[in-house]
Amino acid sequence: MKPFDGVLKRGEPAAGGDVNHFWAMTAMAAMLIFGGSIAAGQAAGSAPKKDSAPAGNAEKGKRLYENYGCYQCHGHAAQGGSAGPRLGPGPIPFVALVAYVRHPSGQMPPYTSKVVSDPELADIYAFLKSVPPPPPVKSLPLLNQ
Repeated sequence: MKPFDGVLKRGEPAAGGDVNHFWAMTAMAAMLIFGGSIAAGQAAGSAPKKDSAPAGNAEKGKRLYENYGCYQCHGHAAQGGSAGPRLGPGPIPFVALVAYVRHPSGQMPPYTSKVVSDPELADIYAFLKSVPPPPPVKSLPLLNQ
C-alpha cells in the first residue's frame, strides 16, 4: 500500500478501509446535507414541516421491504448488515432516502420510480420509522456482568 499523499481518488482505499463503504458513507452524508438544505430553503413565513414524508402504511411498507429484497443487505429489522447500513430506527429524512434510492452510490442498485413508486417508498419509509429502538445496554444482563 502506498503512503497517503492527502488526496483520495475514487477506487483507492482510505487507510486500509473499504472503498465502496467510504464512498457510500460520503454519498449518505451528502444526502443528509442536501435534505437539510431543502428544509432550510423553505419560503419565509411558512412553518417548516417536522417530516415532509407523505403518509405511508408501515405494515404494507414492511411487506414491500421484504419483497424488494431490502432485507438482504439491510437486515429484516433494518438494523444494517455486512452489505448495507442501518436504516432504522430513526431513518434519514424522506427526501434524502428517495434521492439515494433513485441514484445510489456503491453497490446498491438504483430503484427508479418505474421499479418502486413514490407511494411505495412512502410505505417503506413508514415501516422504517416504525422500527423500535434496541433495548438499552444496561437492560441486557449478559452485557452487565
